[in-house]
Amino acid sequence: MPTDRAQPAFVLIRPQMGENIGAAARAMWNFGLDRMRIVAPRDGWPNPSAVAMASGAGRLLDEAEVAGDVAEGLADRTYVYATTARPRELTKPVFSPEAAMRDAAARIARGEKVAVMFGPERSGMENADIAHAQAIITVPVNPDFPSLNLAQCVLLVGYEWRRACEEVTDVVVQGQRTDVAEHRDIEALARHYEDRLEEAGFFYPDHKAENMKVNLRNLWARMPLTRADVQMLHGALRQLLRGKTK
Repeated sequence: MPTDRAQPAFVLIRPQMGENIGAAARAMWNFGLDRMRIVAPRDGWPNPSAVAMASGAGRLLDEAEVAGDVAEGLADRTYVYATTARPRELTKPVFSPEAAMRDAAARIARGEKVAVMFGPERSGMENADIAHAQAIITVPVNPDFPSLNLAQCVLLVGYEWRRACEEVTDVVVQGQRTDVAEHRDIEALARHYEDRLEEAGFFYPDHKAENMKVNLRNLWARMPLTRADVQMLHGALRQLLRGKTK
């Protein structure tokens, strides 16, 4: 059964190759989307090539709704986006994928039923298809090579849907020992280096010593150190001093 999470339906309009339908299913499931609709697939349905390409996302194909035409595929939807790379003479709002999925998330939260249409691989949707949509999604691609593979387009929109619905951390430090050093850890490290450098005569001449110490403290404060980093730097200094006394 489909997941309970509210989400847009992804509607594939006259897809031509089973492999692309399967790849689109994988792309959808990468981002937690499982409402696939297939309108007038060229090679009929079900399609063994789609199943083979879907790999772990075969459930989406088993549960996909198949429609004979665009109107049938969108019958229960209240707001529809059409993806296209080509300029159209139809008057509609044109969204970037990011803005479209933010808008979709807001509409779904209000109880609307949203769909995103994706056109056939060879030529994309016709104006008669896009006329069913309330808005257009256009990707800022290379104008000299604007065509996207069906699964690529599904992946891109699915990614933006995930970003619109989930809190995404832009940067994260990963590893086995990533506890961030506390201020007391940094302070102890700063004193350790300052004391040893003082003994070595580093802070010279005397009238510049205080400013040099401030700059050194500022250096430690700017560095995003983990507790493991601090321990390593303490150890490195101790080893250097041991080598000097041998």
